[in-house]
Amino acid sequence: MPVDLSAALLANLLSPAVLFFVLGVIATLGRSDLKFPEPLYTSLTIYLLVAIGFKGGVALEQAGLSVVAVPALAAMVLGAAIPLWAYPSLRVLGGFSVADAAGIAAHYGSVSAVTFIAATNFLRLAEVSYEGFAPALLAVMEAPAIVVAIALGKLNGSGNPGGESWAKTLRRTLHESMFGRSVLLLLGSMVVGWASGPRGAESTSAFFVAPFQGILSLFLLEMGMVAARRLADLRKAGAFLMAWGIVAPLLHASLGVMAGRAAGLSLGGAMLLGTLASSASYIAAPAAVRLALPDANPTLSLTAAIGITFPFNLAIGMPLYLEFARRVYGSP
Repeated sequence: MPVDLSAALLANLLSPAVLFFVLGVIATLGRSDLKFPEPLYTSLTIYLLVAIGFKGGVALEQAGLSVVAVPALAAMVLGAAIPLWAYPSLRVLGGFSVADAAGIAAHYGSVSAVTFIAATNFLRLAEVSYEGFAPALLAVMEAPAIVVAIALGKLNGSGNPGGESWAKTLRRTLHESMFGRSVLLLLGSMVVGWASGPRGAESTSAFFVAPFQGILSLFLLEMGMVAARRLADLRKAGAFLMAWGIVAPLLHASLGVMAGRAAGLSLGGAMLLGTLASSASYIAAPAAVRLALPDANPTLSLTAAIGITFPFNLAIGMPLYLEFARRVYGSP
C-alpha cells in the first residue's frame, strides 16, 4: 500500500468524525444508556442540511450557473443510471424479489448527505480543494435514482396492494422525492444562499461555519449508535448483500470519479462525486420506497446502507476514492 494512502487512511480513522462514530458503536454494543432524544437528532439533521445547502448556494452564485450545468448533468445521469445495473445484479445474482431489488437499488442510486459532509471534512483535513458548488451535485442526485428504481419495480410486477394506479403512485413518489425533508432543505437553503450571496454568508458565518465540525461530530456519534443497532440484522441481510454493500460502492465511486473528470471537475470535486455515487440514502429513499413499493423489506436496504456501506465509506472508502482520483488525474 502506498505511503500516502496509508497516511490518509490513518488520518481519516483518527479524525474526530470517525472517532465519534466509533464511540457511538461502542456505546451501543456496551449497552450504555446513552440515547439522543428524537428532537435533537432531527435538529442536528436539519442544521447540517441547511448549512451545507446554504454554503453551496453562495458558492453557486459566485461560480455562475453555466459552470455548474455540465457537472450537475453528469451527476443526474450517473444517479439515474446506477439502479439500471444494481437492480438486475440484485435480482439475478442475489436472488432478491422484485420489490426488494428495486428498493435496495433506490437506496444505492440515491445519495447520503451525511457521507457527503464527511467527505468534505476528509478533503479539508487532507488539504485537497474542491468546487464550492459541490452541494448542488448532492441535491440533483437525490431523486432521479429513486424514481428510476421504483419504475423498475413497478414495470417488473411489484404491485400496489391498495390498487393504486402506477401513474398515481409515480406522482406521489415524485412529490415525496422532491418535497421530502432532505431534498427540500438542501434545495431551499441553496436558493437562499444563492440569493443572499457573499453578504449573507458573512452575516451567518458564526452559525453555519464555526459550529459545523462540532455538530457533525455529535451527529456521527448518533449514527454510530444507529449503525450498531443494525448489526444484529446482518444475518437477515445475508452474505451476498454484505459483500454487495462493499463491492457496489467501490464500483460506483470509480464511475463517479471518472464522470467527474469528464465533466471538468477538479480532483477534489471528482472525489466528492465518486463518494456521492458510492453512498446509499437512508433518509429520502426509505420514505419514497415505503410509499411506492410496500412489499420491499426495509431491513435489507437500511441494514446494507447504514450497517455496511456507511461505515465502510466513512472509515476506509474515502481515502481509497481520493487515491483513485489521484491516479485518474495523474496527481502525486
